[in-house]
Amino acid sequence: MKTYRLALVGFGSVGRGLLQILHEHGAALAQQTGALLQVVAVATQRHGSVYHAAGLQPAALLAAAGTQLGKLAADHHDWDAPRIITAGNADIIVECSPTNLQTGEPATGYIQAALRSGRHVVTANKGPIALHYAALAALARAQRVTLGVEGTVMGGTPALRLGSELLQGAGISACAGILNGTTNYILTRMEAGATYPAALAEAQALGYAEADPAGDVEGHDAACKLVIIANILMGRTLRLQDVAVQGITQLTPADVAAAAAAGERWKLVATVDAQAAQVRPQRLALTHPLAAVGGITNAITFSTAMLGDVTLVGPGAGGVATGYALLADMLALHRAQATA
Repeated sequence: MKTYRLALVGFGSVGRGLLQILHEHGAALAQQTGALLQVVAVATQRHGSVYHAAGLQPAALLAAAGTQLGKLAADHHDWDAPRIITAGNADIIVECSPTNLQTGEPATGYIQAALRSGRHVVTANKGPIALHYAALAALARAQRVTLGVEGTVMGGTPALRLGSELLQGAGISACAGILNGTTNYILTRMEAGATYPAALAEAQALGYAEADPAGDVEGHDAACKLVIIANILMGRTLRLQDVAVQGITQLTPADVAAAAAAGERWKLVATVDAQAAQVRPQRLALTHPLAAVGGITNAITFSTAMLGDVTLVGPGAGGVATGYALLADMLALHRAQATA
C-alpha cells in the first residue's frame, strides 16, 4: 500500500466532490488499487485554511465546508495556499480554485509553485491549461513530476485520456463536441417548449448555470475546452483568440421549432481541425451522433485516420463527476509509479 498525501487548493463543488468520493469509497479504492489517498490540507480564498500533517478525515472536512475549517483540530489554520504548497508535506496538490480565463491566475501561480517544489499536480481548472499548458507541461517534465488535467474537459468522462492514450496512434484529424452542459440543458428545455429566459432561469435554479452565465451561454467555456483538446490531442498551438465563438443567446423558440420541423436539433458544437476552430450553434440531423445528447450530458466525436469517427458520451459537469476526473489522474500517477 502506498500513501499519497493531498493538499486541496479550492474547496468548491469539485473539491467537495472528490472528498465525497474519498469518504464513501476511499477504503475500497485503497484495497483495490493499492493507493491510499490521505488529505492533509485544504486552502480556500474566503473561508480560511487547515493543515494537519498527520491527515484529516474527509467526513470532518465535508462537515466543515464553508466557514468551519478553522474549528478543526489541526497543526495550522493560518497557512495560506502558497505556504501549504511549498512548506507542507503533500505529495499531490489538487488545484481546483475558481477559473480565470483572462490570466489563469492565481491558479497558474499555484501550479507553478507546486511543480517547482517537486510535487505532482492534478487540476480541473481550465484557465491555466487553456492559457499556459505548454509551459506548465514543460516545467512538470523538467521537475520529473506529473501534471494531470483530465478534469478540465468533460468532467469525469475521460475524453483526454481516450484521445491521448487509446487513440494516440489512430491519427486524430478533427474533433467535434458538445462541451458545455449548461447550454445543452438550455437547448434541450427550449426544444421541449421553454423560452430561452425560462430555460436559463431553470438551469440557474438547478445549479447548472452561474448567476452570471455569460461564460457558458456565449460559448467561451466551450472554446476554452476546445483549445485544451486541440493542444493536447492534436499538437496544435491554439489560443483562445484563435477560436471563432458564437453563443446561443440569439436563438428563439421559432428557430428551435423550425429545426424540429426539418428533423433537426440545435446544439452548441465546438469543432477543430488542422485549419480552423470554432464554437457555434448548429442544426444537426437527428441521425447525427451528437444530436441525441440531451440535458447536461457532454459528448465528443474524434475523427481518425484508422478508425473513422469515435464518439464518447458522458457526464460533463458536477462536483462528483469532476472530482472523479481528479481521482482518475491520481490513480494514473500511482500506476505509472508502480511500473517505473
